Amino acid sequence: MPRVLAVIPARSGSKSLPDKNIRLLKGKPLLAYSIEYATRCPLITKTIVSTDSELYAKTARHWGASVPFLRPKNIAEDDSQDYGFMRHALDFFIEHKDYYDFLALIRPTSPLRPANLIEKSIEILTNNPAATSVRTVAPVKEHPYRVWSVAEDGSMKGFVESEKEAFNLPRQKLPNLYFQTGDLEMVRASTLLSGSVSGGKVFPLVISHDEMVDIDSISDFNQAERKLT
Repeated sequence: MPRVLAVIPARSGSKSLPDKNIRLLKGKPLLAYSIEYATRCPLITKTIVSTDSELYAKTARHWGASVPFLRPKNIAEDDSQDYGFMRHALDFFIEHKDYYDFLALIRPTSPLRPANLIEKSIEILTNNPAATSVRTVAPVKEHPYRVWSVAEDGSMKGFVESEKEAFNLPRQKLPNLYFQTGDLEMVRASTLLSGSVSGGKVFPLVISHDEMVDIDSISDFNQAERKLT
């Protein structure tokens, strides 16, 4: 069985919704939902929260996660990217001779994710040796073929120029396209060690719009509360 490290990122400096990661959602801190999702999966070897906050660390431990370090400030900024904290977590455990095959990125801002995503993503990576990572996606609602850009003179042109008048294609002719969601990403440790958080061969886990919630504002938070009612 592969050893799988679940990493739950919980930076404290959210500008859009301050302290959203510990904001109570139906009586539980937001990050608790992702901690429970990971710790209840028997295929997860260890669940950690990567945070820069002592308060968040205390909350995470209360709900069953390990917090073996506080995230350094240089990878806890507004513009910090996923690779920084994922590689930091992997390197920490390598230094302590605690080795993992896969790392699951489980974001607190998607608390209502479908069941069995972890199991499915591990199965994909196990059965496809060339796969570098797996991530959840959902079908696009607003298709890029129907998107326009506006020039300085006020005129418009179709955003997709690779096909003539792509914006006029009937719906049945539009290619199936997907956008990434925050529900789950599973990456090989070897992919991270090569310098990428996803690698060059990413496999999809397709979910529906009804199954996804991405909390970035108070309206998103309220939507999640309604879905939990």
